[in-house]
Amino acid sequence: MKLKKNGSYTLNRKSKGKPNGKKPAPEEKKLYLEPEYTKSRITDFEFKELVMLPREIDLNEWLASNTTTFFHHINLQYSTISEFCTGESCQTMAVCNTQYYWYDERGKKIKCTAPQYVDFVMSSVQKLVTDEDVFPTKYGKEFPNSFESLVKKICKYLFHVLAHIYSSHFKETLALELHGHLNTLYIHFILFIREFNLVDPKETTIMDDLTEVLCTTSGSVSSNGSGNGGGGSGNGSSSSGSSSSAGAQNHVKER
Repeated sequence: MKLKKNGSYTLNRKSKGKPNGKKPAPEEKKLYLEPEYTKSRITDFEFKELVMLPREIDLNEWLASNTTTFFHHINLQYSTISEFCTGESCQTMAVCNTQYYWYDERGKKIKCTAPQYVDFVMSSVQKLVTDEDVFPTKYGKEFPNSFESLVKKICKYLFHVLAHIYSSHFKETLALELHGHLNTLYIHFILFIREFNLVDPKETTIMDDLTEVLCTTSGSVSSNGSGNGGGGSGNGSSSSGSSSSAGAQNHVKER
């Protein structure tokens, strides 16, 4: 196991062949990449135009409005499959070959189930977007200096939730005939975070195959982003019940 500079751990690769000479089992096919499902969406609107900052609109106001909307939509999308995302079926917060951990306010790493992780995310984000000092709604009240970093943190966590739905619960989403809604939400969200450089491209690499398929017909997506935002992602956020505070987060890659 090797420690990488970004704080994640990568397990050493083993030889492709097993000791008995048998080939390793092929990777499980990603159902969400099947053409019959990737072409499904609820609208053909040009989202690239939709995410662009309108003239005479304050950047922070635009980020606040869209971030709050994405939070509600992703929370709603997850709720449709939440009964299938249990501590038994999803014992870790996993997305393909990546496992996410939560870090509390003391920096303690918490290995949690997927539903626990999502609850931490949603509770933390709910507290932030309803905090008048962070997401001001009253005229004349300024956004905090840390606002952009907080938005980046929120978007990173929301991406984890979306990616988990695809990775672990696409079959259930398909059975509910909600894959068109999920695809549309994913396209809109990805183009938004890329427009303003809100999530480090390394963080979203795990879903690049899906992004490429879905976004090629919805506006080109540069792996480095192309928007008005800046910098890397902010620190993590932690929640116990309904509380939240700044923290950090790493992930373990198992290949």
